[in-house]
Amino acid sequence: FFKQKTAYEIPLRLVGSEMCIRDRIVTDVILPLSLAFIMFSLGLGLSLSDFTRVFFKPRDFLIGLFFQIIVLPIVALIIVMFWPLSPELAIGVMILAAAPGGVTSNVLTSFAKGNIALSISLTAINSILCVITVPLILMISLSVLDMGGINEGQSLFSVASQMFLIVTIPVIVGVLLSVVLSSFEKIAKNISIILFVLVLIGAILSQRENVITYFAQAGLVMLFLNIIMMIIVYILSNTFKSSKETFRCWLMEVGLQNGTLAIVVANTFFASTVYLIPAAIYSLIMYATALPLIYFLRRN
Repeated sequence: FFKQKTAYEIPLRLVGSEMCIRDRIVTDVILPLSLAFIMFSLGLGLSLSDFTRVFFKPRDFLIGLFFQIIVLPIVALIIVMFWPLSPELAIGVMILAAAPGGVTSNVLTSFAKGNIALSISLTAINSILCVITVPLILMISLSVLDMGGINEGQSLFSVASQMFLIVTIPVIVGVLLSVVLSSFEKIAKNISIILFVLVLIGAILSQRENVITYFAQAGLVMLFLNIIMMIIVYILSNTFKSSKETFRCWLMEVGLQNGTLAIVVANTFFASTVYLIPAAIYSLIMYATALPLIYFLRRN
């Protein structure tokens, strides 16, 4: 009744087990640590004034925050409700829409001759708020789209607490050490760029067999979301009678999301790596739209 194992079956199982352990190390250790370091380097570039500045001129900040944590997720939710996407890709889009802007939005706001102080303040505050906003938007999206929950044993509180550890604490530590480690800031930024590229490559390679199919399904959605948000910001900025510099800042903030954070959230709280594909695709698409836009803005 017992099947005799051939000479190569046991080695194959051992290889499979080793690959599984290696994958778990990458997803459970390397990815969160990479995000923690990226957020730490972000904190090194911030100061307490970046957090307190908003109390003196709150209008432009609150409007920018409204675009990021209210308008962007709502628009993304409407799109995925009507766009023929698999459930995993739909939720992946929502994770990306919930993610705050990153250091890239600050740099490109400067290139676009936008309000860099406002951009930095939005990044600083949103990096703290995302501990609450990302899990909340994620849970609401799962409910509205009538999809299954996150990994077994996870809850809104557990998602928020894990994000607090790998996002908020590194930012706070970076801010507190920014004076002491000011000479290390540039090195940390360069390391962060390398880590971002590695995370992006890893995300794509995790679905290398299906990446072309997923890109065909989600690529157009991400491009549409990116463009439609820029159009909405343009229309509303005229309504709010904002300055040219503020308008450019808002454009960069809604058009450049923290793809690394979205990839780590998708990878941490969902069993399938398909959920992180939209974030990986968006991390490429956002530059394809932002760079020509910056060129146009600088010329005009």
